[in-house]
Amino acid sequence: MSQNVVYMILVALLVVGLGAVGYGFIKNRRRMRPDLLEKRLAEYIDAPVSLEKLELDQPFSERVLKPIFNRFAGAGNAMTPAKTVERLRRNLSIAGNPNGLQPADFMGLRMVAMLVLGGIVLFLAFLAKMSFVMVIMAGVVFALIGYMLPIYWLDGKMKARRKLIQRALPDAIDLLTISVEAGLGFDQALQRVTEKWETELGKEFKRVLSESRVGKPKREALREMSNRCDVQDLNIFVASIIQAEQLGVSIGKVLSIQSDQMRVRRRQLAEEMAHKAPIKMIFPMVFLIFPSVYIVILGPAVPTIAPALGF
Repeated sequence: MSQNVVYMILVALLVVGLGAVGYGFIKNRRRMRPDLLEKRLAEYIDAPVSLEKLELDQPFSERVLKPIFNRFAGAGNAMTPAKTVERLRRNLSIAGNPNGLQPADFMGLRMVAMLVLGGIVLFLAFLAKMSFVMVIMAGVVFALIGYMLPIYWLDGKMKARRKLIQRALPDAIDLLTISVEAGLGFDQALQRVTEKWETELGKEFKRVLSESRVGKPKREALREMSNRCDVQDLNIFVASIIQAEQLGVSIGKVLSIQSDQMRVRRRQLAEEMAHKAPIKMIFPMVFLIFPSVYIVILGPAVPTIAPALGF
């Protein structure tokens, strides 16, 4: 079994070596050929900086890591069905597009995590001198774990952003209500909210205002905001605003009703969390607190009881 592993390592080294030689040959050919862009730059600049020097001045992550990551991203995106890509795009939008990730970038992240985690476990298992079957099984299992880890990370981001929007919505509606009742229009009231709070909800309101200014209908901008956030209370709020505009109902009255409902909803959520607290406390009490109490109370009596029990 160990000979097979050695053969696999030798083949991998041979492939990497041939790739490096081929890459060096291509780079030398590029250096030997005159670059048309450099010639044109030389006509207007006395001492132009070569493109090769500009590339070398970039950090290592931009020159090496980013192109490799883009290759993995392209490969992962090409193997992903269109429906999965669309669902992933929506999930990333709900999560707020963390770090500017797009579906292709996220698929590349999953591929890199799979290869890195699987490769590290394979290397450690090989150093531990495990059997060939165990090495392969460990590599496959941890590669699958690495492939799934970004999904759990994205789910956590989605839940955290929904929670932030849910908490900020009642206060935002209160401020909207006060602003509209003071004589401001709905757009000016949204602008006041964006100026006061730099929250996720404030950023969404700012995006709605920006899209409205460039010509997008306000109803469409509000619906898209509702789809991006995927928060039930925000969906109800947007539907109420759109319906009020269609029917000609006073926006101030609708906002006042929504504000009262949000306060009731917040109170209900607080009561729900309070009722869940005792259930969540059972497990730490049983497995952490009670054993410590038993040790403190019964521990001094153990030396006295043990001889009577024959220990």
